Formats: sequence, structure tokens, C-alpha cells
Amino acid sequence: MKEKGLTSKDSPVSRFESAADAVVTGDLAELERLLVEDPGLVREHSTRTHQATLLHYVGANGVENYRQKTPKNAVKVAEILLQAGAEVNAVGDMYGGSTTLGLVATSLHPFLAGVQNALIDILLEYGAEFESAAARNGGAGLVVNACLANGRGQAAEHLAKRGARLDLEGAAGLGRLDLVKAFFNEDGSLKPNATNRQMEYGFIWACEYGRTNVVEFLLAMGLKVEAMPHGETGLHWAAYTARVDILKLLLERKAPLEVKDARHGGTPLGWALYAWGDPPFEAEPGHYYEVVALLVAAGAKVDSAWLVDPCRGRPLIEKIRADALMVAALRSAF
Repeated sequence: MKEKGLTSKDSPVSRFESAADAVVTGDLAELERLLVEDPGLVREHSTRTHQATLLHYVGANGVENYRQKTPKNAVKVAEILLQAGAEVNAVGDMYGGSTTLGLVATSLHPFLAGVQNALIDILLEYGAEFESAAARNGGAGLVVNACLANGRGQAAEHLAKRGARLDLEGAAGLGRLDLVKAFFNEDGSLKPNATNRQMEYGFIWACEYGRTNVVEFLLAMGLKVEAMPHGETGLHWAAYTARVDILKLLLERKAPLEVKDARHGGTPLGWALYAWGDPPFEAEPGHYYEVVALLVAAGAKVDSAWLVDPCRGRPLIEKIRADALMVAALRSAF
């Protein structure tokens, strides 16, 4: 069904939709033309359920799927909108309420286009606020945490360098052992400005992003290796991103091998195999054979039904059988 107002090319809805198209395609001339003809357009919100402004579309996140893309000139697009009076801290209804900074920092598309950090910088230049960026976009209100939870480790590091606040979770996920230690008393207890939830989330992000020193420290502070604050254990994340040193450490601490994550129903071995088939950007892809071999040697078993489940989105079992190295790593696991 057509969006109300789209049948008339001169209607406010049609003008906004045309401008949104110009934003996501990087059509600077068309965007500038539309803004000259209707200067108020830059502060309007979409009539769609997400209520995005044109600037929100730069985030390529939480809007309609076909518009979740980032042109190479996205920084110039953002600059045009900001110079025209876009509200840098305007909130749309994406994910319960998000600003453009939160959307940009947690989105895959600006990262793939190579402009994520530059977009973050121009938004900050025009007054984007760290605290409001993720207040409703996950991460317990901190934009660095939201980035870590969405696989955007580089953006998290950049935001921290630009002054974004770090709690125990964020400090652990970024590998800032000096700051992590500052959240603990001499007796190993947490200080009032830190929580067990932050420690557990920080632990799984440390496992995901390869922060071995932080993982060691938190385990020494009494963190339970089987903790599942996000529905997965640290072993799931270490396996997923092929962190061999962390995996060995967790196995030494008797991390559970057959526990299934709450969302996908996969074990750590299942996560390793899935990621081997399509490695995430934060992974160390050359280490999956060793990771799988270590898990199998520790007693992990392959859940064949999970591997052939069409929800996995790819013929993973066929790929395994076609790879002699992976077959060798999995020997005795079926």
C-alpha cells in the first residue's frame, strides 16, 4: 500500500521521501535542490512508524530495509543537512528511540563504506551528545556499550578516544585493564559505581574482541565462567571470533561446552563453525581450525540438526565435508 501522500509529487510526504532517497543514494544536487525549495524539510519527521528525520537516514539503521545503505559521500550528505539546520540530537522511534550518532555508530553500513568514524566526527562537531546517542538504543545508555553489542568495536574505540564515557562494561570490552581495575576495591569487591551486570557484559565483550588480559583479571576477581548475561557464554564469543588464547583460558576454567545460547540454540562449537563459514569482521579467521580442534579435544560434540537447520542460511554441513582441514579438526566430534 502506498504511503499516504505519495500519490502527489508536490505533497509534503512526497518531498520528504524524495529527499530521503537523495540522502541514501548520495545525490547531493537533488538533496540541495529540495532543501532550497523547502527549507523546513530538514527538520521534518517521516510519517513512517520510525519517525526518522533526514539526518537519521545517514545512520542507515532502523529505517526501511531498502534505504539502509551508505554512499561513499555520506559525510558530505550529513554536512549539507547539518548546515541546513538539521537537529543533530533529534530522536526517532528506531529501537525505542535513537539519535543519528547512535545509529551511525552501531550500523554496519557506514563501516563497510569506510566512513563510520568520519560520520561520528562530523556529528560531534555539530554538537551530537554521547549520552543521548544510546540512551534508548541498547548498551545501558552508553554509546560505546551499544557499539560493542553490535559488533562495531572500531567505532567503540573511536568514540572512547573522542571522550565517550566508559563504565566497567565498556572499559572491559575495549581492553582498558587500567580502568577495569579502578572499578574494584582492594578486597576484590566492586565499587559503588560498578555492577555485576556490567562486569558480566564486559567479560563477554572482552572474550569477543580478544581482550585476554581483561578476561584473566575478571576471572581472578571471581566472575563465573558460565555467566550468560546476553544469553551466551564467553566461550560462545571466543569461539565465534576465533580467540585461541581466550578459548584455552576458558577451557582451563571448565567453561561449559554444550550449553546453548538463548537466541539461536547453538553451542560454542556450533558458533565456531557458523562463523568459520562466514567470519565476522572482528574475527581472526585463520584460527578457526585450531579453535574447532580445541573444542573437540575438550569433548564438544557437533549438533548435526543445528548445522543443517535452514535457519542457518547456508549449506554449512556441505562446506564442512568439502574442507579436509575442517573434517580433520572435527574428527570424533560427530
